[in-house]
Amino acid sequence: MEATTDTDYRQLAQQLEEVSLSPAEVHGILWGLLCSGTPEMSKAWLGELAHGQDGASSVQAALTAIVEQTRAGLAGHELALTLLLPDEEWPLVERAEAVYDWCRGLLYGLGLARIDAADLSPAAREVFDDFMTITRLDLETLEADEENEQALTEITEFTRVAALLLYEECAGGDG
Repeated sequence: MEATTDTDYRQLAQQLEEVSLSPAEVHGILWGLLCSGTPEMSKAWLGELAHGQDGASSVQAALTAIVEQTRAGLAGHELALTLLLPDEEWPLVERAEAVYDWCRGLLYGLGLARIDAADLSPAAREVFDDFMTITRLDLETLEADEENEQALTEITEFTRVAALLLYEECAGGDG
């Protein structure tokens, strides 16, 4: 299962250093905003992140590419989401931190989009609560072993599927 985009994660992380967000967190925020079903939300997101940065044009170009890749997954008959995460060559702890950041970004984006968990269906509310649980994971003691590799793979796939469920419910599946 491939969970990352074609975007060079390390290069994007360097471009985003000035905004103090990881690429995963930025993508999670975008997804949360897209759940609003309002295209203007992602435009505002782009403007805010690149505003006032020295390398605004390179940041703007990278962020625009992320928006385009993400929207392309929403354009077909079947919704698709590829999480912006480091690939499997990265250390386990860094990949786990990226999933944590993605979930934290998603929750922040949902908040910006004014999506209230109390208004969600029971299944979507449970997913929302699961994202909250992921953001409470203790990653400081995480050891790189086969069991944790498997657990991260399962959490990553859950995150992808659960984010699609939230999008379908909140945005009505509109891209």
